[in-house]
Amino acid sequence: MMRVVLDTDWSGERFAAACAQGGRLHYIAIAAALPAAAQIADAGLRAAWPLNVPGFHRVILNDDVTLDLLVGAVDAVLPQVTARVNQFHLASGVSPVWARTFAKLAVQGATLHAQAADEALVWALTAAGFACRLAGSGSDIAAVYRSRRPQPAVAAETVRRAVVIGAGLAGSSAAHRLCARGWQVTLIERHAQPAQEASGNLAGIFMPLLSKDDNIPTRLSRAAYLFALREWRRLGGVGRAFEGQDCGVLQLARDERHAGVQQEALATWNYPHEYARWADAHEASALIGAATPHGGWLFEQGGWARPSSLCEAMLAACGDRLQRVFCTEAVNLQRVDGEWQVRSADGTLIAQAPTAILASGAAANNIAQAAELPLSKLRGQVTHLAEDAGPPMLPLVVCREAYVTPPSNGIVCAGATYDNDDDPQLRASSQLENLTRLADIIPGDDVAALAHRAPLSGRVGFRCAAPDRLPLAGALPDYPNAGRLEFLSDVPRHQGLHCLLGYASRGLIWAPLMAELLVAQLEGAPPPLEASLVDALDPARFLLKQRRRSQ
Repeated sequence: MMRVVLDTDWSGERFAAACAQGGRLHYIAIAAALPAAAQIADAGLRAAWPLNVPGFHRVILNDDVTLDLLVGAVDAVLPQVTARVNQFHLASGVSPVWARTFAKLAVQGATLHAQAADEALVWALTAAGFACRLAGSGSDIAAVYRSRRPQPAVAAETVRRAVVIGAGLAGSSAAHRLCARGWQVTLIERHAQPAQEASGNLAGIFMPLLSKDDNIPTRLSRAAYLFALREWRRLGGVGRAFEGQDCGVLQLARDERHAGVQQEALATWNYPHEYARWADAHEASALIGAATPHGGWLFEQGGWARPSSLCEAMLAACGDRLQRVFCTEAVNLQRVDGEWQVRSADGTLIAQAPTAILASGAAANNIAQAAELPLSKLRGQVTHLAEDAGPPMLPLVVCREAYVTPPSNGIVCAGATYDNDDDPQLRASSQLENLTRLADIIPGDDVAALAHRAPLSGRVGFRCAAPDRLPLAGALPDYPNAGRLEFLSDVPRHQGLHCLLGYASRGLIWAPLMAELLVAQLEGAPPPLEASLVDALDPARFLLKQRRRSQ
């Protein structure tokens, strides 16, 4: 049974005491700012300690202990928490206005300890359903929640068996997190190996997004990027557990005006230098070995990874809880006696389980229950440049309108195009586009000449994207049975059917956090993201917008 603790002011001592009680612990702590990692006494926690940037930070310490650090002011963060809390620690100065929020989060019998509580807080907690008493000789109080309202029915224990369709980054990450939580997983893939479709490129780039207004894509990419880095370290590390380099990413400004925008975003949020900093024209030119006039963002912990290698590492970590069913295509799902039966084109039963997860990119539209999801395929051609062709030999990833990687196994990757067609073949026009953009990033006669002398070589993949370019993570909406809708909670869902789709060109960083979010939803655990971001990722958001427009 999981114990959920909410602490309104991070305390390492309270966290250690909660861990010492044993059992499965989910500890949620709010902090206006995080202390430096060097100040954290516990070595294991210090190694996983997040950077001091805003938002929710999920730190998985082991299979039993999860820590959520929520960075921001209490009045901004608390409304974004979704959890069923067993124990509260309230720091001194907590406003009485939050008493009803604590009651909303509390399970029946939840305990609460408030430091230096004033009379107004005691009255507010009592009115919200907490029975309060003095604790000790000071003004601390202890309380127990006794709801006067009907409590939600306790959900039946989840049967931990799932079928995952698709073994790219989305499906492999889902299998990895489910198996880590003790699920038995059947992974269905139509190819003989994982990551043969959109996840099949030789190199994927990992880096965050920045913006001055800290919009939804920026907040989501920040949480996902940092979570991915932590999870990859737990897996064994980039370049060790799987192929890649955390060599840094330099995102050059397009022009002088864009350089100003980039610098404004950094100045507004004052990020730690390890997360993002400005590299001026002099430093940027030294990094790429060629003159560049404007500088750019430098993400020192960014880099590149080979997605297929990462998928194999995640699947290997699943152990005997994972069953691979490869060279098999799932085309039909049917709910029978509380389980999803997955069948092939000839009607053969491939697998069945109470929970099914679609993680097959745009091919998910071929499944009847997902046919109305607004997914699109975006063609992307990457150019492969052998070292003897004379490509730039860079120590880090460099991008602007396109990207170029350091050499790996004798190959430099440059690209990628965004095309609205379904041509799977390499074409010279796309290669010319990639190499022209490369010459804009790395000036010089040798680079410019690549467009004319480099042989046609590379790979074509098809990204799966939603109209808003955000992932779809959660329970699949039941389109045929949807009537009048006002809120996401009104949308009917297919029982036990979920999806992880629409990762576009950011699958490397989206995949770990989206898998963690889905597992939290399946198990009724606190989500790893603020409520507004969870809603922004809900697969039902498009159906809700559609019905709102028509009502």
